[in-house]
Amino acid sequence: MYPVGGISASIYANRLRAEGMGSNEQALHFSNQDYEALKQECVESGCLFEDPCFPAEPLSLGFKELAPHTSKTSGVEWMRPLELTDDPQFIVGGATRTDICQGALGDCWLLAAIASLTLNEKLLHRVVPHGQSFQDDYAGIFHFQFWQFGEWTDVVIDDRLPVKDGELMFVHSAEGNEFWSALMEKAYAKLNGSYEALSGGSTTEGFVDFTGGVSEMYELRKAPKDLCRIISKALERGSLLGCSIDITSAFDMEAVTFKKLVKGHAYSLTGLKQVDYRGRMERLIRIRNPWGQVEWTGAWSDNSSEWDEIDPSEREDLHEKMEDGEFWMSFNDFLKQFSRLEICNLTPDVLSEEGLSHWNTIKFHGSWRRGSTAGGCRNNPNTFWINPQYKITLLEEDDDPEDDEVACSFLVSLIQKDRRRYRRQGQDMHTIGFALYEIPDEFKGCQNVHLKKNFFLSHSSCARSETFINLREVSTRLRLPPGEYLIVPSTFEASKEADFVLRVFTEKQSETEELDDEISADLEDEDEITEDDIDDSFKAMFAQLAGEDMEISVHELRTILNRVVSRHKDLKTDGFSLESCRTMVNLMDKDGSARLGMVEFQILWNKIRKWLVVFRQFDLDKSGAMSSYEMRLATEEAGFKLNNRLHQVLVARYADNEIIDFDNFICCLVKLETMFRSFRQMDTEGTGEAQLNLTEWLYLSMCG
Repeated sequence: MYPVGGISASIYANRLRAEGMGSNEQALHFSNQDYEALKQECVESGCLFEDPCFPAEPLSLGFKELAPHTSKTSGVEWMRPLELTDDPQFIVGGATRTDICQGALGDCWLLAAIASLTLNEKLLHRVVPHGQSFQDDYAGIFHFQFWQFGEWTDVVIDDRLPVKDGELMFVHSAEGNEFWSALMEKAYAKLNGSYEALSGGSTTEGFVDFTGGVSEMYELRKAPKDLCRIISKALERGSLLGCSIDITSAFDMEAVTFKKLVKGHAYSLTGLKQVDYRGRMERLIRIRNPWGQVEWTGAWSDNSSEWDEIDPSEREDLHEKMEDGEFWMSFNDFLKQFSRLEICNLTPDVLSEEGLSHWNTIKFHGSWRRGSTAGGCRNNPNTFWINPQYKITLLEEDDDPEDDEVACSFLVSLIQKDRRRYRRQGQDMHTIGFALYEIPDEFKGCQNVHLKKNFFLSHSSCARSETFINLREVSTRLRLPPGEYLIVPSTFEASKEADFVLRVFTEKQSETEELDDEISADLEDEDEITEDDIDDSFKAMFAQLAGEDMEISVHELRTILNRVVSRHKDLKTDGFSLESCRTMVNLMDKDGSARLGMVEFQILWNKIRKWLVVFRQFDLDKSGAMSSYEMRLATEEAGFKLNNRLHQVLVARYADNEIIDFDNFICCLVKLETMFRSFRQMDTEGTGEAQLNLTEWLYLSMCG
């Protein structure tokens, strides 16, 4: 998505966000493909678009059941709608729920979300942009927009669709010549890496990607008393709703109950009404099955006797807008038959009381990286503290006259990024969650602090996500008294890597910020020593090692250090490299000779001895090496405070399987000191900023 790699990409991405890129008005171009420019090229050349980023090839279908050369993919052709019908249409008579019929792919969760989307034309056309057709300037190219982890993304596709035995393989419309839903599914498959990556999921995942909203989940066996009011309010405000029946074993998957409900299958909830039935009010709920044909056969189903007992005009009204696969059932039967309700709030205050102001929203992009920020949950006391930390300051309590409790309502949402794309490599969703802690008085008002291990060993959480679960998004509504709180998002197990988005929605005024150590270095003044200060034994050793020129080259320094370190049997090391010795020479070389004189070598030797003490202090298990999280504490002890991102870089650069040996530890500290001293020389005004031209930048980078 971004034109540069690594840390540079992250910096570039943050700049784009600051400029408004990723908003619905300025959607990011997925794979850097610009729909308008590509379409113009095709129209002018007279060629139909062929997408190089999601080609009409077997790998775009899948990697396991839909892998190349499997029975499900044999005989598949990729055909454009113009090859399938004489009169293809993008949308016929507006997008409706019957436009979404499931094919040979287990993405009912996605289709239930798309079906709900058709109930709100404004939302639909945010995802399915206006002006697309097979008639006006047709060039075989279409585009759709999805919300992806905090940003709107524009996805371009060609219209070559997988076909088997003359029929579309996947989603299709009941109208044989309507293609918007099939093309939208293809765009979503491209976004996630393949069609098969869409198999299995939660309806709220689709809801969130179509709206940028925030999801909530209710277990119906312990439904809140006011669930009916919650559903009614959600439907009134255009929220998207889905429901499903849990499976108890693999044999249950898509098994049909005796009353024709499908287990493990995603339904969309589309209506709620009350009718006068035998002199009392009966609450009915309307549900849609994306399969279309299989419908509930119990009370209030299409041809049941209950309909004969209500006013004919009311009956006609409730049946007038019914779609294929859509059915009514009593609210009580709904609670008995279904296991789970999922709601996507289009604005964070959808389910709060009437008349309250809109919620304040803030989001953070973060990451868990093995060895630096992937600490796991509280079950991992040695590493939990290295997780990213965020502070929320709740300033005002809720305005609820009926509630005596002084509390602030807010909602925390944690989303793990891009996990479907990794399915091809055998990976999937991590188990994720979060915990909240009240910030103690000594840290209140502080921003540049990352709380350490001892804090979490001595303080309990005051709130947390309802569960750690392997869903893409975990969200929880919370109420806490005004104050400062720490949010720690984590995977359940330590060392699990992923990127994430943390979103915090507060009902009243609040402040939210990432807690991270401020970058600084406590650099001692360089020792002012002369040859007269050096003892005779050191002079003798130096003379023996340096040779006639009385200076030590990079190669000679390597020989010296490796000879000395080999005598320390308690240190784990594979020896100093030429590269690391060159960095040391650059740090100490005052005259630009690329060699060290006796005084320069003495100063370097003093640093290494000092850092050896630090290394042994934080090698807690006396293994001769440090873990990456011990390294974080050790660098701070050595005088260098770094933030999460820099610790990630150091671990990636100097750790081997989360272990740092002695030579890498010394190299890291030498590099840090070199960089800090170089910056201070250029920051002549002490402002924390330095200007340099290209030549200076290249020299600094080459020598650093």
